[in-house]
Amino acid sequence: MTVQPRRVLLISATIGEGHNATARAVEEAARRAWPGCEVSWLDALRAMGRWVPATFNWIYVTNVESTPWLYDFFYDSLWRYRWFANASRRFVGAWSGWRLRRAIAAHDPDLIVSTYPLGTAGLDRLRRWGGLGVPVAAVVSDFSPHPFWVYPEADLHYVMSDASLRAMRRAEPDAVGAVCVPPVVSAFRPADRAAARRSFGLPEAGFTVLISCGSLGFGSVERAADAALRAGVDRVVVICGRNEALRRRFAARADDRIVALGWVDEMPGLLAAADVVVTNAGGATALEALACGRAVVMFEPIAGHGRANAELMADAELAELCPRERDLTATLRRWVAEPHLLAQREDRALKHSQAADFADQVAALAQLPRHHGRRPLRPQDAFFVYATTPAVSQQTGAILQLDGPQLSTQECCEELSSRIAQRAQGLPMLTRHLMLRRGRRPQWTPDDEVDAGDHLRCLELRDGRSADPVVEEFFSTPVRTDRQPWELLLLNDIDTGRVLLLAKMHHALGDGVAVTSTLLRLLADGPQPTTSPSSGSRPWYRRAAKVLRGLVSLASAGPAPASRLVGLSTPNRSFADVEFPAADVRASARSHGVSSTAFLLGVVAEALHRTLGDTTAGQRFRVMVPRTARTARGGAGTSAPGNHTASMSIDLPVGPMPPALRVAEVAAGLAEPDRTGQTAAAGAVLAALGVLPAPLHAWVVRQIYQRRFFNAVVSVLPGQRRPAHIGPLRIAGVVPVLSLADGVGVAVGVIGWGDRFGIGITTDTGLAPRAVALAGHLRDAFADLRGARR
Repeated sequence: MTVQPRRVLLISATIGEGHNATARAVEEAARRAWPGCEVSWLDALRAMGRWVPATFNWIYVTNVESTPWLYDFFYDSLWRYRWFANASRRFVGAWSGWRLRRAIAAHDPDLIVSTYPLGTAGLDRLRRWGGLGVPVAAVVSDFSPHPFWVYPEADLHYVMSDASLRAMRRAEPDAVGAVCVPPVVSAFRPADRAAARRSFGLPEAGFTVLISCGSLGFGSVERAADAALRAGVDRVVVICGRNEALRRRFAARADDRIVALGWVDEMPGLLAAADVVVTNAGGATALEALACGRAVVMFEPIAGHGRANAELMADAELAELCPRERDLTATLRRWVAEPHLLAQREDRALKHSQAADFADQVAALAQLPRHHGRRPLRPQDAFFVYATTPAVSQQTGAILQLDGPQLSTQECCEELSSRIAQRAQGLPMLTRHLMLRRGRRPQWTPDDEVDAGDHLRCLELRDGRSADPVVEEFFSTPVRTDRQPWELLLLNDIDTGRVLLLAKMHHALGDGVAVTSTLLRLLADGPQPTTSPSSGSRPWYRRAAKVLRGLVSLASAGPAPASRLVGLSTPNRSFADVEFPAADVRASARSHGVSSTAFLLGVVAEALHRTLGDTTAGQRFRVMVPRTARTARGGAGTSAPGNHTASMSIDLPVGPMPPALRVAEVAAGLAEPDRTGQTAAAGAVLAALGVLPAPLHAWVVRQIYQRRFFNAVVSVLPGQRRPAHIGPLRIAGVVPVLSLADGVGVAVGVIGWGDRFGIGITTDTGLAPRAVALAGHLRDAFADLRGARR
C-alpha cells in the first residue's frame, strides 16, 4: 500500500525562471495528488552560499551573451571526457551536498524532488554517503539531459521524450528515467485563440508570432523579430522579461506590427493567442507552448544546452530548428501559406503533452523505494569488495565440528532452519544486502526478509563418500551477492556420525571474530559466550604518535622478499585442516618463553621452511597478520558487524636454523610491529582511504593488497574455552577458512576453541602445493617444537 507523503521538499534555483517554473508545476501536482501534504522549497544556489546566486547568474549570462564559445567548450567537454564530467559532478556534489544536508534535515521531508541539476548533484552525494533515506526524484526540464543533469543515486528522473531518455542513458548509463508530459502548471492548456487575443486587446484575425527567450530576454531576440516581419506575418509579440533595455529598443521602433512587453504574469493567455512560439533555449517556454498546443520554433539556439535541446526537439518533431534568420523567415512563410502544416505541428504538440496527466506522474513518486538504513560500507569493509578479483574472492569462513547423538539429516536441517527463522532478523550482519554498482562506493541496504532456504543447504554423506571434495567446492565458490551474502552447508556423515557445518560470508560483512560471534548468536543455545577483545584504547595524542611511527615503519619495509609461493593467481583452491591440543600448545609456548600466538606462528614458519625445501640462511618470508582492534570498552565489541582489524607484516625466518631458535626469532619479530606502530598506522590508512573517490579507492586497494607486499596471510584469532551447544550437539571445534590475496598462494587461519586449536589452510594450487601437504608439515613441525626447548 502506497503511503501519501506528509512533507515534500522541492529543490530548485533562481537562475532564470525555468527551474522555478518546473518546481511550481510539481508543487501544484503534489497538492492535487496528496491533499494536505506540506510542500516546501529550497534554493540550491542560496544554500551553497550567499554570494553564489548572483555569481552563478552573472557567469551564466556572460557565457551565453559574451563568451558562447567557452560555454560550448565546457558543455562539449562534459560529453566528450567522462573523467571531466565525473570530476565536475563530484566537486559540485560535495559542495552542494554538504550545504544542503542540514537544510534537508530541518525540513524532514518524506520525498525530495529536484528541478535543478546542482541540487540533484548534492542529493546524489548525500545518498552515496548514506545521508539520505527518503526517495529522491529529479524533473529534467531540458529536452537534452546532459551529464550534469542526471545521477545514478536519484531514484527516478522524469525526462521530456523518448529521445531525451536515450540521451539520459548516454549521459549516465546507471541513471533511472521515465518520460513525462511537459511539467507545467495547469493554466498552460489548449484555449481558444480568438478569445485569448480579445483578452489582450489583439486583433482576432491575422498570423501572430510570439517571441519569448526566457526571463532574462537574451539571445537573438531582435533578429528573430526582423526575420518574422520579413516573412509577412501580421503581428510579432515580443516578451522581453527582465531585460528592460531590450524592451526600450523595441518600443523605439516605429512599427505597429511589434508589441513589446516586459515581465508578464499572463503567459498562458499569450501562448494561447499565438500561432507560433519562437524561443532559443528549449526550456520552460518551449514546454509551456507544447502544453498549449502551439507550434514551436527554435531560432539561433543559445550555446551549450540550448543548442542540444533544439536539436533533440527537432529530432522528436516537436520543434522546428532554424539556425539562421533566412531559415526562420522561410519556415514562417511556409506556415502562413500552408496552414495545414501548422495544424500538423499543433496536433503533434497536443499529442505529446496530453499523453498523460502530470499530477498522476507526480503521484507515482510516492511508490519510489525508501532507503532508510541504506548506507555506504565503511572503508575497512569496502576494502574487501575492491580486493576481489575474478580469480580471488574475498570471503571469510569457518568449519564447525559438531559432536553428540546421531541425528538424521532432516532433524539437523529442521533445527538449524528454525533457529535461522527465529534469530536472523535480529542480527545486523545477516540482514544486509550488498549493492555493487560500477564506479561507486558499495552500499549496504537493509533486507530483513531472511529465507532460511536461501542460505542453508543440508547434504547427507554415506557409503564412504568423503566430505573433502564438498568442502573444497563450497569454499572455492564465491558467496552469492544476489541476497544477503552468507551461506551455510550442513554435512551429515551417516557412516561415521561426523557432522560438519560449513559457513562462509562475504568478507565485507565482518572479520573472523564477527563471523564466529554471529554464528554463535544465530545457532547456539543460551547466553552466548563471546571471544576476548583487546583492552581499551590509548589517548588520541599517543595514538597519533604511534600512527606516525607506524607510517615510517611501513614506508621503510619495502617490497616482500621473493618467493615461489606467489605469482599470478588462479581459481584453483585446496583446503585442509589441522588440530592441536590446546593444553599442549599452551605448555609448549610456556616452555619456549613465548605467547601462544608467537608459538603458533613459529610452527607456521617451520612448516613453511619445510614446504619451501632448501632455503638459504637468513631467508625471510613475509606474512600479513590481521590483529583484532575490537576493544572491551570504547570500541567495537565482538558482535559488531564489519572488519575491526589492523594488519601488520612480519618477516618469518624460513632459512635453515634450529626450530627453537626460529620460534624465538618469530616472537621477537611479532613484537616489532607493535613497537613501531604498524598496526595503528595500517588501521589509519584503511580509514583514510574512504575519502577517495570509489574508483581511486579501489585502485589503491588492488595495489597494496597483493603479492608485492606480502607472501602469505596468517591470522591467529581469539577464541573461547567454554562449550557451546546447538540443541543436543556440541560445537567441539572450529576451523577458520581464510581467503587469499591477489597473487598470494597461501593463507593460514588459527583459532582456539574449547580444548583444541583449529588450523585451516587455503592454497592456490597454481602457486603452492595442495593444502594437505602444508598440513602435514604443520603436524611435523608441531611435534618437533613440542619436544624442543629454548
